[in-house]
Amino acid sequence: MTTKSSANAEAYNVVVPAMSELELARLGGGEVAYIKTLTLDEAVQMFPMVEGLPKGVLLFSLHAADGTPIALTDTLQAAIGHAHEDELSIAPLH
Repeated sequence: MTTKSSANAEAYNVVVPAMSELELARLGGGEVAYIKTLTLDEAVQMFPMVEGLPKGVLLFSLHAADGTPIALTDTLQAAIGHAHEDELSIAPLH
């Protein structure tokens, strides 16, 4: 079944979210998180207290399902470890 709005979105190659950010946050309920790779500039915007990191380093941020930043690390393994310590399931980002 195709609705008028989804047909219009397809005609213009627009991605219509399957659920709103609020619905995603409720779905997570403190149990789901995701990990995002950040540049130093992105990390400083998201975590203003970060200082003194070398340019060019990739960082990994752990976020609650609603997007709230939880932790910033310099390795993917540390971000995964933090999620496991907090008993969070990691959802893949696409």
